[in-house]
Amino acid sequence: MGAACSACAVLLRARGERSVANVIPMQTTVLDIEQYTLLLELEPPFGKREVQLARRKLAKRWHPDIAPPGRQYEHERHLKAINEAADQLERLAESSRGGKVSRNAVRASAAAARRSREEAGRRAYEAEQRTKQEAKERQRHDPFGSRVPDHSVVHRYARCASYPEWGVGTVSGIYFTNSGEDGEDVQQWARVRFSHGVRTVPAGSMKFVDFSKPDPAEERVERFLTAAQHAMAEGDYALAAQRLVYARDAQPRNVAVLRLMTLAFWQAGNLEAAARSVRDWARVDGSRPAAHRFAARIYEDVGAIDLAEEAARRAADRGPTDASAWERLGRLRLRLMDRDGAIHALERGMRIEPSVDGLLDLALARSLAGDRGGELSACEQATTLDPSSPDAWCRYAHALARSDRVSECVEACEQALRLREDSEVEDLLRMARELEQRVLPA
Repeated sequence: MGAACSACAVLLRARGERSVANVIPMQTTVLDIEQYTLLLELEPPFGKREVQLARRKLAKRWHPDIAPPGRQYEHERHLKAINEAADQLERLAESSRGGKVSRNAVRASAAAARRSREEAGRRAYEAEQRTKQEAKERQRHDPFGSRVPDHSVVHRYARCASYPEWGVGTVSGIYFTNSGEDGEDVQQWARVRFSHGVRTVPAGSMKFVDFSKPDPAEERVERFLTAAQHAMAEGDYALAAQRLVYARDAQPRNVAVLRLMTLAFWQAGNLEAAARSVRDWARVDGSRPAAHRFAARIYEDVGAIDLAEEAARRAADRGPTDASAWERLGRLRLRLMDRDGAIHALERGMRIEPSVDGLLDLALARSLAGDRGGELSACEQATTLDPSSPDAWCRYAHALARSDRVSECVEACEQALRLREDSEVEDLLRMARELEQRVLPA
């Protein structure tokens, strides 16, 4: 590892790069302001406020909580380096004239750091020559002692695994943060030029691209899926759907991609594309009720109630213990004026898990079928299930008003008005009180 770092230092020194900071621990520490400004993506002159804004922007970008699985450690180390650089620049800005760090100060610091790195490179070169001489002697006297290669491969193009939506970038420089005297806590990061700008990326989050081999489909799916999840977290569902289309092209039968693409198109308001996606999802994973449940909701939003009813029936058949699926099937059959089918589906859902909405829908279906007693029974069960529901008491009062139970209708109206003010219930209560109570003949 030491020989590789020395070779890297000599190579970059020969190219005139400014990216060999602290490869070898130096005797004197030189504050490299230019490296800190590159890490924080700042342009001199700058003050304390600009440093704070840059710290806040990069902290949102590289916080460990939003890192993909397995990248939390790299995000944490990179954020630590950003905070250390920001602390140094804030202290420097506070002690500078006018509270700002000028371009000349950055240029002077860069020149001093460059001279220090040149000295470190010279020492590294001398150490490398000594190592080569020792290796030559070892090869002469012990030719089969080691088979370790003495060269490395340098990649120029890379992707950021944390933000794959940035695409492929060009690595413009590899840098190392300041280390202690022992040199154990050296953090490596890179400046990568993407199509939208230059970004500082921790080395652990970079995935180098080899254009000589085709990109595996699994990696493309993972890359676009992560990018779509970032877009959905920011509320940009249209962009997420566009990225998921690329993931779908890489693996057309990936259930996770098809599910997220359906949700993204649906939330973006593109119902036709959402319907196409949910059909593709149902072809791949049609034995489970999730795809058909989504299809029923999407078709209902489109206005195709017959297709929504068919999808809801498939969802209920594949998930017979889901009460909400039977309730949705009953509501859709009500909209198609299939009263008997609606009553059958709603009664089956109520046997699994009764709910206030399902009981009220059942009461409506029985009322349309001419079953007054069934309507009253369903409304009464709804008030028993949730005594604090004003809708249940309102429906119960109207059902009682259509019967001869006037006194009970008055009580139900009063209970509904105690829970919520309703002008229709107030009119119904006034009409019920005006009615003469019927007395059975002696």
